[in-house]
Amino acid sequence: MNLKFRLTGLSFLQFFVWGIWLISLGGYMFASFNDPLDPGLGLKVGNTYGTMGWASLFMPALMGILADKYLRAEVVLGLCHILGGGALYYASTVTNSGDMYWAIFMVSCFYMPTIALSNSVTYSILSKNNLDVQKAFAPIRVWGTVGFIVAEWAVDLLGWTQSSNQFYFAAVAGVCTGLYCFTLPKVEISKNVEKKSLVTRMGLDAFKLFKNPMMLKFFLFALFLGAALQITNMFGFPFLKDFGNDPQYADSFAVKRTNILISLSQISETLFILAIPFFLKRFGIKQVMLISMVAWVLRFALFGIGDPGSGLYLLILSMIVYGMAFDFFNISGSLFVDREAKPEIRASAQGLFMLMTNGLGAILGGVFAGKVVDIFTDTTGVKDWQNIWFTFAGYALVIAIAFLFVFKYKHNPKEEMKVSH
Repeated sequence: MNLKFRLTGLSFLQFFVWGIWLISLGGYMFASFNDPLDPGLGLKVGNTYGTMGWASLFMPALMGILADKYLRAEVVLGLCHILGGGALYYASTVTNSGDMYWAIFMVSCFYMPTIALSNSVTYSILSKNNLDVQKAFAPIRVWGTVGFIVAEWAVDLLGWTQSSNQFYFAAVAGVCTGLYCFTLPKVEISKNVEKKSLVTRMGLDAFKLFKNPMMLKFFLFALFLGAALQITNMFGFPFLKDFGNDPQYADSFAVKRTNILISLSQISETLFILAIPFFLKRFGIKQVMLISMVAWVLRFALFGIGDPGSGLYLLILSMIVYGMAFDFFNISGSLFVDREAKPEIRASAQGLFMLMTNGLGAILGGVFAGKVVDIFTDTTGVKDWQNIWFTFAGYALVIAIAFLFVFKYKHNPKEEMKVSH
């Protein structure tokens, strides 16, 4: 079988598993565990999503060491998916928010390392077969986003977005993905692998970059913007589903096919990734990151003023700007780190960037977003979604204004052309 096709299958399955439950988890928890006698569910949902941040702090490094020294990378990848599948099955059986927190924590501990591992396996197999990694990887990786979208649609069309069946489905998909990993070409353990400490693998030795005031500011902004990255994953689904309580919207597309509407966000991602080289060349890294922050303001504000009726186009616009909001900071930020870090700590610097955004940022975002939702939830469980989204928009706006005036970085068109290719 064609090697690229097999790796494309890996990329598709890798994100298919995640797409089954990531977007609908918040709505499932609100539908299943919403007890007026047990207030604060918003914070509990936020904390449950925050487990992905906690897991990202240590599990990718530990699994990376295992794959480097003791077991072949594709075997570790397969085992993680199978164990994650078991955790997803457990998630299907829990009946309260406390147990769901620990279930998703276990899922995250096994799933989050697979993101880096699947990339590593793909890079290794491509290199071993003398293929151009930079040229071949992008067309393979884009099928991961396709897999995520297909999963969203499947769960929506099957009517499982608020059912524990989504976790059964994800569990089966996870086990199948794990077994598929075992069929991939072997990634031999390198006998000459560079010895790296756990501190290095977690990106902690890159903390020396904090001595540079510009880099310190950048990583702080990465932390605060990282808090916004998962907010709509946490609460976008329950927000749209709540419109179903209003008779005029109960049969609307946004309520009936919530996951499909949200999937426009992931479709937008694939398009804006292609636009990044142009924007970097034209505006520079700082401006592209600033555009991302403004896009987050729009993402949240459009949710605040949109509705499934005459305001449906505003919800669709919010989905479209999500691609710009998410991709422009993540990718341009990664490029900025790669340029500013010395060669000997570039890998660690990327680890630190991920730790600040998907680790500490995700944890902060879960707590912050959950408390905001609870503040605007009355004693009967009804939420003031407009003020919730405007609060998030205000948060993103403050970050954007501060970034504009505090972060100093001069645009060099020639240099931007180099990093954008």
